[in-house]
Amino acid sequence: MTTIHDSIIINITKVHDTRGNLSVIQEDTVPFEMKRIYYLYDIPSGGRRGGHSHIECQELLMALSGSFDVILNDGNETKTISLNKPNVGLLIPCGIWRELENFSSGSVCLVLASDVFKEEDYIRNFEDYKLSKNRIS
Repeated sequence: MTTIHDSIIINITKVHDTRGNLSVIQEDTVPFEMKRIYYLYDIPSGGRRGGHSHIECQELLMALSGSFDVILNDGNETKTISLNKPNVGLLIPCGIWRELENFSSGSVCLVLASDVFKEEDYIRNFEDYKLSKNRIS
């Protein structure tokens, strides 16, 4: 069964240059084939995102600008990870509930996903999520 301990930080290579830094994400950067890329921005003060789990999809979240917190929950434990560097990503495997909050002004969250959008892959109710974890264990 997937736990919050399966969520890992991935450091993305940062190439220093006097003209500005450069980081590259390619096929060997993440442990899945990227099928969807999207980003969250202009989150209002006090706004929250996420509030779901995926059945099959894995995601890598990065703070391209600003900062935000990712609260992970596996049905037993909760862990908060702050993202605030554009060359650091949080890999969230399937089966982990996530909530995003505490967005700084101007923050941008980039998400690389292992699958295209499929509503049936989402669990959007936390009680349903906990029930799904109990069925797996």
